[in-house]
Amino acid sequence: MSDVASDVVLRVRGLELHRGVRRILNGVTFDAGRGTLVALMGASGSGKTTILRAIAALETFDSGSIVVDELTFGGGPPMPSAILRQLRRKVGLVFQFHCLFEHLTALKNICLAPVHAYGVPPLEAQRRARELLHALGVEHREHALPRELSGGEAQRVAIARALAVDPPLLLMDEPTASLDAARRTELGELLRHLTGRNRTIVVATHDEAFARGCATRVLRVAEGVVHDAS
Repeated sequence: MSDVASDVVLRVRGLELHRGVRRILNGVTFDAGRGTLVALMGASGSGKTTILRAIAALETFDSGSIVVDELTFGGGPPMPSAILRQLRRKVGLVFQFHCLFEHLTALKNICLAPVHAYGVPPLEAQRRARELLHALGVEHREHALPRELSGGEAQRVAIARALAVDPPLLLMDEPTASLDAARRTELGELLRHLTGRNRTIVVATHDEAFARGCATRVLRVAEGVVHDAS
């Protein structure tokens, strides 16, 4: 446990990551407060997606530390399974291409982790899933398979899946990549709604107009270094 103030949900300090001789992250440091949206801006290859993957423990890093809602982990070998299990309840991740299971309906995609990873009773998981689908405006698509969803609908289902265990931190990788202007506006409104309910969101994006329009704070990522660009 850490002494992080209660209004700071994410604290990243001195992240270093190398792949061979190439330095991917070079001392990345930033905070994200409760109910805020932090945008990590940068070109492809700048390190912004790697930062998200490190926070979600999908990528090990060499040194530095990350604190998520008072759970602390550092660089080096993979974390113990007990710590990883705690982290999975604190961080939701929406991938750029959604990564929904193609053979499962929207409802079953959302219920999968709560039921099979955390032992939530199926009826309770379904109740929570339907609440999320309703809140995200896609309750009428609960029986649809991913291939039957539009890009915007698939994204909202992916967000619902990421929120299924009610994590305080939501990470999103390039969320506007497949959306037209109208859908980008809708997404911005949705994310502002989520932060208004004390959800903390960190978004990796190259879409500057989107970031400037909805972020509480904009950070610029270049060559593995983060600079404040607000």
